[in-house]
Amino acid sequence: MKKIFVVIPNWNGADFIAACLESLQSQTQKHTIVVVDNGSVDESVSIINAQFPSVHLIKLLKNTGFSGGVNTGIRYALEQKADYVALFNNDATADIEWLQNLVSTLDKDESVGVATGKLLRSDKKHLDSTGDFYSIVGMPFPRGRNQKDNEQYVILEEVFSASGGASLYRVSMLEEIGLFDEVFFAYYEDVDISFRAQLAGWKVWYEPKAIAYHRVGATSSKLGGFTRYHATKNFYLLYAKNMPGWLYWKYLPLFTLQAVRLCASSILKGGGIAYFKGTLRAILLVPHVLNERRGIQKRRKISIRELDKKLYHHRPPKIPILS
Repeated sequence: MKKIFVVIPNWNGADFIAACLESLQSQTQKHTIVVVDNGSVDESVSIINAQFPSVHLIKLLKNTGFSGGVNTGIRYALEQKADYVALFNNDATADIEWLQNLVSTLDKDESVGVATGKLLRSDKKHLDSTGDFYSIVGMPFPRGRNQKDNEQYVILEEVFSASGGASLYRVSMLEEIGLFDEVFFAYYEDVDISFRAQLAGWKVWYEPKAIAYHRVGATSSKLGGFTRYHATKNFYLLYAKNMPGWLYWKYLPLFTLQAVRLCASSILKGGGIAYFKGTLRAILLVPHVLNERRGIQKRRKISIRELDKKLYHHRPPKIPILS
């Protein structure tokens, strides 16, 4: 029997962590729950200790971001000889068979490294994500976001990326390509790891029967310019690290135009300082990017043309974070 762990990064999630953990404890699939607390100053830890004694709680002294938090939980799962590791947002809840359906997807095909599901908004009527895609202009976007759920995404199919908020990862894949890049801190780190998985020859699948519900913005709404800063930084890192070979140069003009558009939009919306800080940070991270890029491209197993077919060849229908 496979060992499965569910990792939940938590930062000041006292308002919703109980509902999250209750939904996970009700799953039909046997698993171990790990909460990584990123230095919360609210009642999160007290709630977990008092109401969920079976949950393995790891307390960090400071906020290490989504990437640092989930990596801490994943490393613990690896020490426990996990086969699969799921990630789940602290402001989300899951249908009772959410995890079982994701596990079944990975069990069906050993070439599938990541399985993601239908992530609905908390109203249970509108979509948040049915898998993420990556545009040739350099912007990731969640398929179906804000659409009313009319059962339009009901096919088990390949997607480019999985949402880090409610997806399942094969441990053997993580051991090959590495964990989440902690310099991302938050935003697009899930697309980065899926991009690396795609380049290494792994598949990412969307399982429509794996349903979860997300309180969109419950955490990020508290953070002000934080979102624009990290999304800007990671916009640059995502492309520079992963876009392979001649595709890098082919789509660089479109990427540059998108960067100009994001700059102008940020200024008009009062986020210019956060945008320029994010851009500066990306420049300072060039040594890290070059080092990562060498390893990523060295591991590449699919052809550049095959990767090109997986990209979205238009501008995103809606810019989800920076607009």
